[in-house]
Amino acid sequence: MTFIEQLRTAERENGSLLCVGLDPEPAKFPNHWRGDASKIYDFCAAIVDATADLVNSFKPQIAYFAAHGAEDQLEKLMEHMRRTAPGVPVILDAKRGDIGSTAEQYAKEAFERYGADAVTLSPFMGFDSVAPYLKYHGKGAFLLCRTSNPGGDDFQPQRLLDVPGQPRLYEHIAALAQGPWNLNGQLGLVVGATYPAEIERVRALAPTVPLLIPGVGAQGGDAVATVKAGWKSVNGETIAPIAVNSSRAILYASAGMDFASAARAEAIRTRATLQQAAAA
Repeated sequence: MTFIEQLRTAERENGSLLCVGLDPEPAKFPNHWRGDASKIYDFCAAIVDATADLVNSFKPQIAYFAAHGAEDQLEKLMEHMRRTAPGVPVILDAKRGDIGSTAEQYAKEAFERYGADAVTLSPFMGFDSVAPYLKYHGKGAFLLCRTSNPGGDDFQPQRLLDVPGQPRLYEHIAALAQGPWNLNGQLGLVVGATYPAEIERVRALAPTVPLLIPGVGAQGGDAVATVKAGWKSVNGETIAPIAVNSSRAILYASAGMDFASAARAEAIRTRATLQQAAAA
């Protein structure tokens, strides 16, 4: 299956629009592992096992592993997810943005070394920074579009005066992802949950591409508004898939020995909120 087919299948089988972000910070680990970077795999694997039937995707953030020299633990985690949750696609959150042979190496890292189903990218350097990833049949790539950080306002909502219609930068990226850049049919967009009106605008310009939506949970995004703006279906079939990411609220739901069961409870609560919004 292609990445988008995997995403839709996991949504249907798990009844979920939820993506669990795997951003392991040893300083925030449960008390018995607090500060121990050698437990990154154990912590993340426990979260995966507790939530695999509740999500439509997982999203490990590569920097949280690389900062601790834990790339081997990430490889082990990717193998664990493929083995224990084969129906759940994995989005490697790397936000790569280089070009040429360097981009080819980053694509090889994401799809061959780690075996990710999709990867996040920065499109700032243009199509050259995206093209190497499109050569991998069935693999997905999410382009940063309208992000939830305050600094996103520095560039993303600015108008491009030399482009017909003078779209905002994020609008232009959305149109490119829906159209001329989407050569393998697997491009998606990253749009922050803190801007539901702009999610709606992105969805109007890119009516079928998947949206990866961070910012729900600890970052304060409105889950209901997010679903209403981004997720679309016709006759019960999803035509515009979304993966609504929650990380810290789930990962660090408890600092005790019950951290995995607490993470599951928080994931159940978040999944229910998203599903209720979709049904409304």
